[in-house]
Amino acid sequence: MSLVQILVVDDSLHWRCFALKYFKTKTEFKIIGVAVDGLEAVQKVDELRPDVILMDVNLPGMDGIEATRQIRKVYPSSKILFVSMVGDFAIVQAAFDVGGSGYVLKQDCGHDLIPAIRAILLGQRFVSRSLVCRSECPDFNE
Repeated sequence: MSLVQILVVDDSLHWRCFALKYFKTKTEFKIIGVAVDGLEAVQKVDELRPDVILMDVNLPGMDGIEATRQIRKVYPSSKILFVSMVGDFAIVQAAFDVGGSGYVLKQDCGHDLIPAIRAILLGQRFVSRSLVCRSECPDFNE
């Protein structure tokens, strides 16, 4: 299997550092670039053509939802995995509506990030386990 090339799109320096360290130990994955806002993400995707884009929702300027909409125009085959602190179901639905392949809460990255990437590369959708658990709970109100 070839090396999976990843673009990280997040305005949080803490998250970007985490991702760089996390993937350094994963031999089948390589971060080929980072972007700190939606406009830079669209430009980097056009330049780098990553296999997977890890996209935050809340970005300065152009947010992750709009960036994904734009990326779909220039690189429609991209696999976009939203990785966010935001667990609002309307936002998750919007992420899928604009072409996201999956959605992982940052709190679940330790156990969901690699399975999510593998799933979306196979053409499957992926939703973070915390979101699935909350949606199945009849008393869950957000």
